[in-house]
Amino acid sequence: MAVRAVRGAVQLERDEAGHMDEQVGALLTAVLERNGLATDDLISIWFTATPDLHSDFPAAAARKLGIVDVPLICAQELDIEGAMPRVVRLLAHIESDRPRADINHVYLGAAAALRKDIAQ
Repeated sequence: MAVRAVRGAVQLERDEAGHMDEQVGALLTAVLERNGLATDDLISIWFTATPDLHSDFPAAAARKLGIVDVPLICAQELDIEGAMPRVVRLLAHIESDRPRADINHVYLGAAAALRKDIAQ
């Protein structure tokens, strides 16, 4: 079993805790489904949020999905002029037999513009 990394992002419409839970939950669910993963395959997840998001920790959405025994951490993205606003990104470390080229990175909604080269 190899250790792999999966990237993902979603842009929120507004900075509200319930909306963040919904959108980050959808992102996590898509990452798991598109890569054929169970929560037991997760090693850790790093979340980042743009500086304009203050309503909640993105990791809280993972806990609400039942991801309770996986190390999670949140950090703030760099405040770069002209960057897409209200974006939550994730970097999940997983155990998988999939070759690196077969990992499906997930960029939902408008966030697909961030990485057109790898967005599924």
